[in-house]
Amino acid sequence: MKFSYKTKGTCAQQIDLEINGDVITNVKFYGGCDGNLKAIPILVDGLTVDQIHEKCSGIQCGFKDTSCADQLAKAVVAAREAAAQS
Repeated sequence: MKFSYKTKGTCAQQIDLEINGDVITNVKFYGGCDGNLKAIPILVDGLTVDQIHEKCSGIQCGFKDTSCADQLAKAVVAAREAAAQS
């Protein structure tokens, strides 16, 4: 299932991803720091929602309370909830 998540508090404005069962693939960020947002999708491709959430949740960017990685952790949980409802 394809899923889009509108981020909050980061330079990236949106994250698109695919969820199949509990596995996340094809993560794409829109906006944000180019290098990080190319690396993160490669590093998390094929991981489960729980693995991504465990690794990325709570990461901060500078003085912000969140980061693109933290927003990804929120996005994958939201994607799992949306997939369960469909």
